[in-house]
Order: sequence, then C-alpha cells, then structure tokens
Amino acid sequence: MNFPTAVRTCLTEKYATFSGRASRSEYWWFVLAVIIGSIITQLIWWPLGMVFSLAILCPGLAAGFRRLQDTGRPGWYIAIPFGISLLNTLLAPAMPTEEAMMAGEMPNMGAMALSGVLAIASLVIFILYIWWLTRPSQPETNTYGPPPVPAS
Repeated sequence: MNFPTAVRTCLTEKYATFSGRASRSEYWWFVLAVIIGSIITQLIWWPLGMVFSLAILCPGLAAGFRRLQDTGRPGWYIAIPFGISLLNTLLAPAMPTEEAMMAGEMPNMGAMALSGVLAIASLVIFILYIWWLTRPSQPETNTYGPPPVPAS
C-alpha cells in the first residue's frame, strides 16, 4: 500500500473501523501523514494543531487497533498509553509549581514517586508498542480476520 492509498483508507474507508486488520504499510504511511499534518498545522497556528489532533484521534486509534490485531494482539491494547497519560494528567495538580516550591511548599512525595514510575512505564510501553507495531502481519487468517489485501 502506498502513501496516498493508506491515508485515504484510514481517513475515509476505515475512519472509525476497529474491526479487521491493517498492514504495516497502511499503518506507518498513515502515521507519517499524521506527523506531517501535525507539524504543519502547529506551525500555521497552534489552535489549528489542536483541532487537527482531535480530528485525527479516532482514525489514529482505529488504525492502531487494526494494526495490533494484524499482529495477533488484542486491539484494545492501543488504549493502554492513553490510560497512563490520563493518570499523569490527573496527578499534575498534586505537583507544586516552581513558585510554590520556592515559597517553601513541600511536594507530595507519593505523587512524585508515582509520576516517576508512570514515566518509566511510559518509556517501556513506548518501546514495546514500537516493536509490536513493526512486526510482520500474520500471514494466515487470525482471530481478527483474514490478512489485509494488498492495494493494487
């Protein structure tokens, strides 16, 4: 699958399709398009970048979901990094600002320790996901359907 076909497939035909499988080329060409789109929209105007990120969230999750299924793993695993990010976001208010620390406020050591553990977990999960998402497709039909048909 080439670049334009992958982008068209992920943005139109399979925008919110969480069933089936996605080939490596479909997924990684789409990821490249998302990275390019993010950079361009952020450079133009950061609120536009935020709108772009929201618009691309569903097809990005769907493509990752299908890609994991293509390697024989449950697609819902794609939600794990989002859960860790949510935990970090919920912990953020427990962290004192630099000004508060300069004024003598003591940081919540438990929240800081948990944040550190989540940061290490995020790094490990990031490496694991890169490895999973770059694995070859299972050549045979698996639990999630037949192998992706190459685009002609």
